[in-house]
This record gives sequence, structure tokens and C-alpha cells, in this order.
Amino acid sequence: MQLKSIHGYKRFIFVVLLLVLCFGYGCAPSFYQPFNDRDARLGPETPFKSELLGLPEPAEPIFVAVYKFRDQTGQYKESNVGANWSTAVTQGATNILIRALEESGWFVPIERENISNLLNERKIIRSSREQYEGTTNVLLPPLLFAGVLLEGGIISYETNIFTGGAGVRYFGADASSQYREDRVSIYLRAVSTNNGKILKTVYTTKSILSQEVSAGFFRYVKFKRLLEAETGYTYNEPTEMAITEAVEKAVHSMILEGVVDGLWNFKSENDTTAQVMQAYQLEKEENQKTDYIGRLHQGVDRSNIFLSLSGNFQTYVGDYSRTAFRPGFTGSLAFKLSNSLYMEGGFGFHQIEVPELFRSVDYHGDISLLYMANSTGKLSPFVSVGAGSFFDFTDQVGFSQNTYLPYVKYGGGLEYMLSGGTALTGKLFLNQMLNDQYDGIESGSFNDLIWGVNLGLRFYIGNNAK
Repeated sequence: MQLKSIHGYKRFIFVVLLLVLCFGYGCAPSFYQPFNDRDARLGPETPFKSELLGLPEPAEPIFVAVYKFRDQTGQYKESNVGANWSTAVTQGATNILIRALEESGWFVPIERENISNLLNERKIIRSSREQYEGTTNVLLPPLLFAGVLLEGGIISYETNIFTGGAGVRYFGADASSQYREDRVSIYLRAVSTNNGKILKTVYTTKSILSQEVSAGFFRYVKFKRLLEAETGYTYNEPTEMAITEAVEKAVHSMILEGVVDGLWNFKSENDTTAQVMQAYQLEKEENQKTDYIGRLHQGVDRSNIFLSLSGNFQTYVGDYSRTAFRPGFTGSLAFKLSNSLYMEGGFGFHQIEVPELFRSVDYHGDISLLYMANSTGKLSPFVSVGAGSFFDFTDQVGFSQNTYLPYVKYGGGLEYMLSGGTALTGKLFLNQMLNDQYDGIESGSFNDLIWGVNLGLRFYIGNNAK
């Protein structure tokens, strides 16, 4: 009876976990499925739209003409099943630009993309009036002309700028997530219609994100009873929305750049206009310091030498089953070999204990190569590999009496630069013995090893440590 209740309890827990997995992880997008017809609605707006509409009023609207703001990438959509002749980006970018110009309140767009249709219609009006009204020399109001001509286009669409993901699978259950980032770039320039001079050119980019999340379960829950469940969703940011936001950002930048250069002015100068210009100048300064993935250009300059002091907690894996974590200390000195590679020599001691059997203080020295994955960033992963030896073992029962025991050293962790050439580090390390004599017992097919965690500080020494 008790066994049945345990099995029932396990089944209940399993059902609860499955429901949590389904509704909390993957099934939430099911609530957005179009079970019913959806009515027509206004097109969605970008997050940047409110910032464009929030600009102060101009002293006088600028008459502008846009003949063609076209796709200059020449790229087609990716396809895994054959040729796809659909373009990767929209061919209607002119309409997007004209709408952004119109709604900004700073520009008066003039029809030029299909001006032949406009001229034909004016001819029809003139001909009809001459024929049916009996008038000759019918004069229509003159067409507006633009003082500024806007040119440019979509000049780049890069796919797979970043790709990655993560997943886990255990005992028939799995969950995974993948992502991808594409990027679209836009150039917009203003040209004077009086003399053809290029007044200003702006450049904007926008990332396009895609994400896939999935989860599943596959297991025999009973003899001849197989349970299989899966769920997930995929999110793809619309390319048209990304282009719209990039165009709106280009129009926003063109307005403020024109104010800076004196091409046009605000209706009135006040605290609001000063704040807008200050925020834009700060954005430009920050943009000049960052690379294409948002990292600072030479944000951190690590010097050629660093001194490291750290504390560690470690245990050993060997022929005794009961072990405990004990403290230790390590110091090291490193010299730069290349931009991201250091040669590091270390010395320290640690304690190893098997409860109720022995405790020993071991001294060790080693030399290793350390690679910084992001040597110019404040936060950088690093890995290291090297070799060393333990020596001067304490004479304890059950311990090896060898003077030296060599090992191979592996490590990996993170470093975060604080200030003044000081960095905070955290590392996992593993010292794999080259023999099975560390604990005085040679048993099994694997050599003894020591592993642990290391926390400490690094002090970069030199004039360029900043």
C-alpha cells in the first residue's frame, strides 16, 4: 500500500512539473494563436517613434523631395530548400522614409517617386477643362519645389552577426534555446537643390533578432506506455519594423545634425532644446568609443605584467571516498607574450583533508599559459593550462612520502577590471596528477586529482594599466 502511494506521489509531481514546463516555458505563445479572425488595425509603431515625435518644433518646415530610397543590398532571402527570389529587405523603403519625414513635423515631403503619374494627371485636368469648359490656356497652380533633396538607401543587410544557444537533456527530458542576430544599415544624405552640395550624411543601424525556444519529454512511464510531449515557439523580429526604426533614427539624426550645422533651427531655444542637443551629443561621443557589437574601443588596456593574490578552497578525488573542502592561498606573477596571452608562474599552499584519517598542508609551484578571451573589455573570460609539482609533504599516516609529485594544471574563469589596474577574478581549477601516489594508495584506473575554486585580485603593473 505504501509503495502504491509513493508511485502515485511521483506521478503527481511529474504531471505538475510537466504542466509548469509547458505553460511557463513554451506554451505561453499559444495564447496568441489566431483561433478567430483578426480585424484590420493600424500598423504597429516602433519604440523610437515617440522620440521622433517628441522633437521640439522647427522654426520653419523644410520642403524635401525623395525620388527613390531603395534597397542597395541586392540580397535575397535565405532558403534551405532551393532558390528563393524574394528579397531580404523591403522594396518599399521610400514609403517608410516619406511617412517618417511627414510625421516628424520638420519636413514637408513632395511627391517625386511617381512624378510622371502626377504630371499625366495634370495634363488630363488641363485637357478636360479646355474641352468641356471651352477655356484655353488653362493654368494650374505651380508644383512645389524642394530646397533639399534626400538620397540614400538600405546599404547593408548582414545575417548571422551573432548566433548561439543553450540546452540541457537528462533522462528523456530536454529544453533548448537558440538565437540569431542580423543587422540592417541605412545611409541618408541631404543635398542642396540650389548647387548640388551634400549638406549632411547620417548612418544608422538596427539589429534584427530571432529566437527559438523548445522543450520536450520522452520516456517510458510504464511497461509498453510511452509518454512523449513537446512544446516551443519561435520569434522573428519583422525586418520591415527594423528598417522603419532605422529610418526614423536617420530622420531624427538628420534633424539634429542640421541644427548643429545651422542648416535649420528650432522654433525657440529653451531648456528642452538644450537637453535634446546635449543628449544627442553624448550619444555621438559614446558611439565613437564603441565597436560594431557595442564594446568599447580599447576600453581596457591591460599592462604587460600582473601580480595575482588569491585564496582558494579545494578538495581531492582519489582512493578515499570521504573528502572535505579546505582553504589555501596562491600567488602568481605573469608576463604578457602577446595581446591576449600571458605566461604565468605561481606558488602557494593548500590543505587537503580526509575526515578522521589525515589532514595535510601541501606546497606547490607551477607555470602555465593564460589566454584572455576579451583582453580589451572590462569583463573577460580566461582559460589556462600548464604543469607543476607538489613538494614537501607533511608526514601523515596514509600519505605518500614522495618529495615531488608532478601534475597537469587546467583552469578557467572570469576577470572583471575595477579601477587603477586592479581586477577581481574567479576561477575553477583542476590539478591532474601524473600518477596515483598522492594519497599513498594505488588503486583503480584513474590517478588522483585536486580541484577547487579560486577567488582573488590581480594587480596590473605598468604605465598602461588602466
